[in-house]
Amino acid sequence: MKIKMIIFLTSSKKENTTSELVLKTFESTIRPVKGDIIDDPGFDSRFHNGYEIVKVTINYERNECYVSLQPLAIELEVIDIKDYLDKLVANEWRIVSKEELLIS
Repeated sequence: MKIKMIIFLTSSKKENTTSELVLKTFESTIRPVKGDIIDDPGFDSRFHNGYEIVKVTINYERNECYVSLQPLAIELEVIDIKDYLDKLVANEWRIVSKEELLIS
């Protein structure tokens, strides 16, 4: 099954307010469940040791599973959100628009 993990990232820093939706797609025979903790090399351990799954949507016709992960709000920016996004992108995550998600 094609698993599509989605995270919403936002920075609340007044001079640099940024919000992005990032997505990573991979194949797996394991079906994710709400409450599971997902680990990924793109995640930064200064913020968490993994993201919790908050919602799972399965489309059996397309053999796809959308996994919404706990949003990350960076309030104390130990790492700049742009650096964090670069780390995610370097680990096969990509920035997507909400419109792109609605179309797919």
